[in-house]
Amino acid sequence: MTAASVGILLTAYSPQVSADEFIYKVQSGDTLWKIASTNNISIQDLLYWNQLTSNTIYVGQELVLTTPPSPTTYGTYIVKSGDTLFLIAKNHNITISELKSINHLTSDMINIGQILNVPKVDAAESTPSAPQETGTYTVVSGDSLSLIAKKYGTTVASLKTLNGLTSDMITVGQVLKVSGTPVEQPPIVEQNDKTYTIKSGDSLSLIAKTYGLTVSQLKTYNHLTSDTIYVGQVLKLTSDGISEPAPVAEKTFSVDALIEEAKKYMGVPYVWGGNTPSGFDCSGFLNYVYNKQGVSIPRTVETLWNSTTPVSAPQKGDIVFFTTYQPGPSHAGIYMGNNQFIHAGSSTGVTITDINNPYWKARYLGAKKLNI
Repeated sequence: MTAASVGILLTAYSPQVSADEFIYKVQSGDTLWKIASTNNISIQDLLYWNQLTSNTIYVGQELVLTTPPSPTTYGTYIVKSGDTLFLIAKNHNITISELKSINHLTSDMINIGQILNVPKVDAAESTPSAPQETGTYTVVSGDSLSLIAKKYGTTVASLKTLNGLTSDMITVGQVLKVSGTPVEQPPIVEQNDKTYTIKSGDSLSLIAKTYGLTVSQLKTYNHLTSDTIYVGQVLKLTSDGISEPAPVAEKTFSVDALIEEAKKYMGVPYVWGGNTPSGFDCSGFLNYVYNKQGVSIPRTVETLWNSTTPVSAPQKGDIVFFTTYQPGPSHAGIYMGNNQFIHAGSSTGVTITDINNPYWKARYLGAKKLNI
């Protein structure tokens, strides 16, 4: 009788999840422990599969309940204008839930140019293509796996598989295997160009490569002590008159304007690799907001940490850093004063959080200021 009673209790406790689908929608009263126990998985796996940095979940949130599939069993599809998850799923003979599961999507929102994993076309139906040559690429300051993947027309997952990587962390000078040739080549420039005005999306490494210089040369010509640059800044491209400071556009940076800009995106959902108002990851959010104020900053949390100056106590507009899913700086936000910071959390989207929140306080690495 005792065993029967326990069986009845467990049956009533289990949420309804289809055997063919691995997405679970959070219901009132759910906790990560409850969901993990019910589906015979660990909390650690549940956190990792869903890129969660805390145990906080909310009603209606969709969670992946299975190990992400190996990228080698899937092809890729680039989202075009007019596409929807329904059309893409239908064209590849899978359900919307399956498509969202293999791509770790938590909403039906997709963007033009986004690369999705989809079932590979049957070998008998596909046209064989010549194998791509494998070359190497040396990581430079400002690089990320997503930028390198885009440059070579591939995916982050393929890059990681090719190089045996288990995380997205790369270091300057690291040599990566790449397949194919770069999709984009640096533009041909006139040799008599002596200055360059910085545009949105520029970095010192990109400008140096375009004009056949090194980052060190650019920094020397312009008396720069860090890799931080901002939109409208004018850089010297030659050593002529090196003793004179490079002409720069007048700065209009305002900390209050920065924070007001950041608040405009409260509630925008978290998207891994996202850097637009349709979805942000933590560094994508910082890049977007600072860029709106005319300041260009490194794209990843690690490079941002390495190019900023430590402060003993954070001031409004400084960047606060945390360690989350891996050792070292892996999450960051903008300090607003009064122990509050605004950031793009993986389980909350863009939100304001108290720095003394037990989860974040335990993971706090410190505050740094931009050299602007």
